Amino acid sequence: MADSASAPAEDSLIEKKSEFIGDACHIDTLDEALAFVQSVRERHPKARHVAFAAIFGAAQGSAKERMSDDGEPSGTAGKPILDVIRIGRLTDCVITVTRYFGGILLGSGGLIRAYSTAASMAVKAADIERIVPMQHYRVVLEYPWFDRFEQLLVQAGGKEESKEFTDRVTVRFAVPSANAEDFETRVREAFNAQATLSAV
Repeated sequence: MADSASAPAEDSLIEKKSEFIGDACHIDTLDEALAFVQSVRERHPKARHVAFAAIFGAAQGSAKERMSDDGEPSGTAGKPILDVIRIGRLTDCVITVTRYFGGILLGSGGLIRAYSTAASMAVKAADIERIVPMQHYRVVLEYPWFDRFEQLLVQAGGKEESKEFTDRVTVRFAVPSANAEDFETRVREAFNAQATLSAV
């Protein structure tokens, strides 16, 4: 999910006079998720509930989950939101559903449907991005080699992170891990093993 905490994806629905507002954004840590939930509470000070669910830490290889019903009956708010994230096979994101109570009780089934629908609507409004594991490198090049190197990098689906021009060009860059071995071979062949890649 590419939507930021400052500009989250959002959508809403009305169910028996209660308004359910779904917000979704990218996060990397639990602290970022909790800070986003707090910012939603501050935006909606009169809301009765701000339930949420988050999955984070996948980039570090160990995904963790957190959820809260925020005062709704157990299992009727946080879990339906978490289920939307799981079913969508999403990670490193948080979804909140803010409820303004309309005076009519929805019952457990009604709450589960409303929280799930609002969360799904927020996901539909979000800009979903695939997480691609990257291998990071540093290389020092002679100036005449630079254009050829950039072509190889583009072909491998890589991206420059920084470059420094002195007597030679030092480039920091990343290549999708799946393409890394092939990219290293192409660089060796293109520059007769005179350009040394250092993994960073």
